[in-house]
Amino acid sequence: MANYEKPMVIANDELAEGVFAASGCYTVTAKVHQGDVPGTYRLQVDGVHNADHTREAQILTVNFNENVTFISCNGQLVSPTDGKESKQIVIKYNYHQNPTDNIGLGDLVVTTSDSKMPTIAGCSITDDVE
Repeated sequence: MANYEKPMVIANDELAEGVFAASGCYTVTAKVHQGDVPGTYRLQVDGVHNADHTREAQILTVNFNENVTFISCNGQLVSPTDGKESKQIVIKYNYHQNPTDNIGLGDLVVTTSDSKMPTIAGCSITDDVE
């Protein structure tokens, strides 16, 4: 397993509600968009797998500056499992990932209690090695 490298968060005023992070073998960008239903927000997460290995599963971790409530995604929700508000959402995806593949996840939908657009504090994709 590769050595852990603390993610680096870069603020960019040109990316409204966006985040860029690099950690381990994935480079990740994430943006929040208005959802199809009023009061919902869809996250677009794009990652680049830059490694010398393949994987069959990934873990997406998204941290927010405020509490959000998970609504839906195509992956398996790992936490929070109780349906309550949380500042962190963790999802397991089962995609075959070649060493230099791109991954695009645009299916994570959340809400906030005040219906304001949430702000992403950090985002990472890691290999699920179980």
